Amino acid sequence: MTLIYTLVMTTSRFPVPSTTARALGLAGLLPFVAGAAALAMLQAPGLQAWAGTALVAYGALIASFLGGIHWGLAMVGQQTVSLRLGWGVLPSLLAWIAVLLPPSAGLVLLAALLVICYVVDRRLYASAGLSRWLGLRLQLTAVATASCLAGAWVMRQH
Repeated sequence: MTLIYTLVMTTSRFPVPSTTARALGLAGLLPFVAGAAALAMLQAPGLQAWAGTALVAYGALIASFLGGIHWGLAMVGQQTVSLRLGWGVLPSLLAWIAVLLPPSAGLVLLAALLVICYVVDRRLYASAGLSRWLGLRLQLTAVATASCLAGAWVMRQH
């Protein structure tokens, strides 16, 4: 009974993502989708390289943002502070490596990193009472990951 009470009280403190959060999350997908589409449509090597670099840069920013969420949770005194701080830095470091790689390889690394961030967040969000955000996160992660993989595939075809 205590477990049920804890689960209800923990998850009810944080509402489901608002309409605004959903809209902004979806808007945040525009650079991913536009970047992958640009890679598919642009034939000039210079333009395609530019679009690939832009997509990698945006993916790196988003990965850093996902890590930063854990720093924010640690700062407000959530449990497992050391784990949250450590994990909070790792996506930024891996994203930096993705930026240094050729864009097609960087996009593959970012796709993997976005999935890893989601898997880690599935475990760590629960302890912060944020499980209700995982549905939105899954949708956003799926589109962002697919965009990175599509972009990498297009770049490797040329």
